[in-house]
Amino acid sequence: MTTKMPAITRTGGCQCGAVRYELTGEPLEVYVCHCTECRQQSASAFGISVIASSTDVRLVEGTLERWSRPTASGRQLTCFFCATCGTRLWHCDKETEATISIKGGSLDDPVDLTGIPH
Repeated sequence: MTTKMPAITRTGGCQCGAVRYELTGEPLEVYVCHCTECRQQSASAFGISVIASSTDVRLVEGTLERWSRPTASGRQLTCFFCATCGTRLWHCDKETEATISIKGGSLDDPVDLTGIPH
């Protein structure tokens, strides 16, 4: 399921507050995924991903660590998380890839899911 979000500056960060980021520009898509990998990563019934242009995301404060793992499809997924509390903030390397997948729960304002078709 996907929907569009309006173009405004959004802020987000980790649970302990050590990492802060800004998302400017219009997110490309919002996904609510129920696959096994998203459920395991979020420890919930689904994961929310906000797909954005890498150039629209700016790390404002803190240090990110990275971890890579193989996915079920055989690709490699790079995960970025807070070095202090471990909160996962996004997937994909914004320095080398055109888009990244921001974890919806890391945004300060909740993602509006009302426009996602059922």
